[in-house]
Amino acid sequence: MSAIVSSPRSAALDTVVARFESADAARGAGAEPVAIARRRREALDRFLAKGVPTVRDEDWRYTSLAALVAHPFAVAPRGAAPAAVRELVESVRLRLHGGPSYVFVDGRFAPEWSSPLPASAGLTAGSLAAALRETPTFVEPHLGTTAGGRALADLSTLLFEDGFLLHLSHATCLPVPIELIHVATTPDTAIFPRTLVVADAETRATIVEQHVAAAGLAHASFPVTEFVVGRNAAVEHVLWERTGDASTFVAVVAARQDRDSRFASHVITLGAERATTAPGLVRVDVDASLDGEGAEATLNGLFLAAGVRHVDVHTRLDHRVPHGTSRELYKGLAADRATAVFNGKVIVRAGAAKTDSRQTNHNLLLSDDATIDTKPELEIDADDVKCAHGATIGRLREEELFYLRSRGIDVSTARALLVRAFARDVTDRISIEGLRARVEAEIDARVEALDRAGALR
Repeated sequence: MSAIVSSPRSAALDTVVARFESADAARGAGAEPVAIARRRREALDRFLAKGVPTVRDEDWRYTSLAALVAHPFAVAPRGAAPAAVRELVESVRLRLHGGPSYVFVDGRFAPEWSSPLPASAGLTAGSLAAALRETPTFVEPHLGTTAGGRALADLSTLLFEDGFLLHLSHATCLPVPIELIHVATTPDTAIFPRTLVVADAETRATIVEQHVAAAGLAHASFPVTEFVVGRNAAVEHVLWERTGDASTFVAVVAARQDRDSRFASHVITLGAERATTAPGLVRVDVDASLDGEGAEATLNGLFLAAGVRHVDVHTRLDHRVPHGTSRELYKGLAADRATAVFNGKVIVRAGAAKTDSRQTNHNLLLSDDATIDTKPELEIDADDVKCAHGATIGRLREEELFYLRSRGIDVSTARALLVRAFARDVTDRISIEGLRARVEAEIDARVEALDRAGALR
């Protein structure tokens, strides 16, 4: 590998290779199923061929990873987390309808802090690493196949240690949401949380995935969440990023849908309550592949960028067969000197007649120095389809502020009301009432903190 160390980009590849070889040696021969070991090696080959994305790559033209590449992120050490981390976990645990929760610390399952589902027929839930050892047949056909192909998803396939596996066999329905809490505790480390959900035919499940970090923690997190949604199955997923402005968070959510299935994704990223001058980075890629006729996909999202944080959201809805339906609504807010990007692509393959797709992106600039770029795309290779998209970028309307102030509402409260109304169209689409209330309360707290700091102008 010495031939590829002449540039920072190549040095990053060498670092990845060294870390992979070290992890592979630590696992030992035969520690993983042959199919998974082969998939890791295939991901390594693809990653070496493509390299770390740069601004020369179309999908990364607005987002530079140069600072991330130059940072020598280490492996988080094993061991007991401090009491402060336990307090953090308890402060964010939602306890949705008394449902189960699974806690992961620095990318590794923490059973002592988790409240798992009781064992039952038709259900497998728990540590992905344990499943690879004990019941690999649930994992081998799917892991890395849905999100594969993206450079940083391949990086996760190379380096993940643990994660969450949920397998629902035919007609199994979960009456309450499953909560996943991923906690980062160690500065200057990179973690690779992994989630695989396999929902067989006629199943139902809701998964709420939170990512949090100790206050001010500078680290990198590369979560990948994959869904295989069977015939007439319904899966709802909420990804809530709460890692803070000093962190780098690069996530991939990918779903593959069978006939008459329904998949709903909600992405919420709001940053730290107090925006800082730390150059934090958030990148989220959400892909849904409608592989069966009659499949329905819904992608919703809300992002708030403040301070000098950069948020980049890329979505892709891939209609591969006839009679697919998709709906997408993403809203963005930017304050201070933050920057944000939305790129949403709808693909209608040849032969995917009767596709019905609508994509909407609305953005609100909360300061003069904030920037949002939006790029909605339609790629249609079929006839007899109904597709539409639209995007807007604007400011809070002076006439609306004036209307509220004329009724005795101070300017700070008026701004907060208008921002909450803007976000409400997204939060109202989250089916879990308790979660919806928590997200709305956090939006209020963020806007109030930004107003106090003079970031709204």
